[in-house]
Amino acid sequence: MSGPGSPGAHPGAQRVPDASDGVASPPDPEQALAELRAGNQRFVTGAPRHPNQDVERRAEVAAEQHPFAVIVGCADSRLAAEIIFDRGLGDLFVVRTAGHTAGPEVLGSVEYAVSVLGVPLVVVLGHDSCGAVQAAREAVATGTPPPGHLGAVVDAVVPSLRRAAAEGVDDINGIVDIHIAQTVEALLCNSAVLAAEVAGGRCAVVGMSYRLAAGEVRQVAEVPAGGTIAPVGLDAPAAA
Repeated sequence: MSGPGSPGAHPGAQRVPDASDGVASPPDPEQALAELRAGNQRFVTGAPRHPNQDVERRAEVAAEQHPFAVIVGCADSRLAAEIIFDRGLGDLFVVRTAGHTAGPEVLGSVEYAVSVLGVPLVVVLGHDSCGAVQAAREAVATGTPPPGHLGAVVDAVVPSLRRAAAEGVDDINGIVDIHIAQTVEALLCNSAVLAAEVAGGRCAVVGMSYRLAAGEVRQVAEVPAGGTIAPVGLDAPAAA
């Protein structure tokens, strides 16, 4: 991993300027989230700027990186974070697994981003019709374990299925929203480093669901900087 220096680098290091428009990368969670929403709106409306994707930006970030958001996303090929948020090189620290499952390697990657690189925002990014959630539902319904290491993905999703059942949620996209919120909680419960950054007001964690056909993201969970674990209403759309 390339960073601003050794693991002892100051976590509050100043963000480098956005080479495409001269605007400094967002220095706090609220501005970081606003930048992601603005980029997604450009993508949805077909007016992307493709910032930080030129030769100058490549040279600028070759020696060090100052991303403004961590994206813990599903590995689905249609969920490319830099595209749907209209960002470029050095902007996003992306960690992707099937069903955005968060094992030790994912937790370590997030901890590196928030504690060493000083990233102020962590986003759990899921999507409608998630294949990992569907596979877990099928495995539970049939009692047939999936082959190979797919079982680890299914096992990670099962707690979300149980939570959905307890809340009376049966449709796939409602379960996806619950699974996103569950992952937000799991990140904070399983990472003392991330929890400390959030409690100290230096970082926020949000959950977003992406609509494959429309290209829109909406917020389904949030733990603000300085806050505690508290998923928000799952039907509330994110602001544009």
